[in-house]
Amino acid sequence: MAVVDFKAAQKWNKIPKNVQEMLINNVFCISCKVTTVVDYTINDDKYGVLLKGKCKKCGKDVARLIEGE
Repeated sequence: MAVVDFKAAQKWNKIPKNVQEMLINNVFCISCKVTTVVDYTINDDKYGVLLKGKCKKCGKDVARLIEGE
């Protein structure tokens, strides 16, 4: 995991670790459907936190938006 900005890290760290794991392991890939995101970055987004990385199964780009409060 790489942190792109401090604000994104603050938002991400407010999420319980077990929920973080669930979110990381429940990402949509256009080829594989439900997958795990790997080699991801944490980005701040106006709607919450955006995880951007690669599909664990096929290596294609994937992303997951975790909506904020």
